[in-house]
Amino acid sequence: METRQLGNTSLKLPVLSFGASSLGQEFRQVDLGEALRSVRVALDSGMNFIDTSPFYGRGMSEVLLGVALRGVPRESYILGTKLGRYSGTHFDFSARRVVESVDISLERMGVEHLDILLCHDIEFVDMRQIIDETLPALRKIQQQGKAKYIGVSGYPMKMFKYVLDRAPLDVMLSYNHYTLQNTMLADLVPYLKQKGVGIMNAAPFSARLLTNATLPKWHKATPLVRETARLAAEHCQSNGTDIAKLALQFSIRNVDMATCVVGSANPENVKKWAQWAAEPLDEKLLGEVLAILKPIHNWFYIEGRPENNDEQA
Repeated sequence: METRQLGNTSLKLPVLSFGASSLGQEFRQVDLGEALRSVRVALDSGMNFIDTSPFYGRGMSEVLLGVALRGVPRESYILGTKLGRYSGTHFDFSARRVVESVDISLERMGVEHLDILLCHDIEFVDMRQIIDETLPALRKIQQQGKAKYIGVSGYPMKMFKYVLDRAPLDVMLSYNHYTLQNTMLADLVPYLKQKGVGIMNAAPFSARLLTNATLPKWHKATPLVRETARLAAEHCQSNGTDIAKLALQFSIRNVDMATCVVGSANPENVKKWAQWAAEPLDEKLLGEVLAILKPIHNWFYIEGRPENNDEQA
């Protein structure tokens, strides 16, 4: 699989990476055997960057990764986890919890160091704490050799600029913002490059919006967004293809983004995505689908504290 340089770091990431949120049953109840096998299939397919968090399954994702990665040489994969978000409503970005969280994550996954360590969904808290307390604590973790590179992740675009105007970061992770439906992350690229930040994209399917699957109950898409996405999916189907394939290929072809993180606890899905990544994109169909999605282009929702969000057009 093709790899790309991650900003100014020493890491080269595969264009398609394995997101382990599904191992925490964030979308459905999973079969443990399939979940473990999906990790190995990802690694065999060249998806050797694994992204997880203690939030996914409230620790379940990290624990299962620890099992799945037993016996796999540590130098053969790149591993990233997060900290600060521990449930739907429990956030703790204190310096003390940073230390505890990292040590627990390392223990769960059976490793001695992380390649990437991110603050998870910082839009839910007072951002000044991230600047004044969390990031300095993360730099200490970095100096101890427990994490090679640090950064932040979350949904609103606004928060990345807020942090980077006040503190340096090695990397960042954005989700749902570089897809067929929403390309706001691309608008931020010149600023991120100027700051020397490694750019990671996640969720090319926008939590199933750009697939034929049923949306999870928690999805915030409006009736117009759902109906427009359905029309786009049906257009792909009438052309003999899956909108998910187009969505994945679109998200990975932007060379400004080192990787696109996508996950499943179904090994067949993982295998299929790796195959799609190697196939050519249908430019004609892409143009038609983008035209269908135009009425909802760059639609987004509010996540976390209102003051940490962009204003809606």
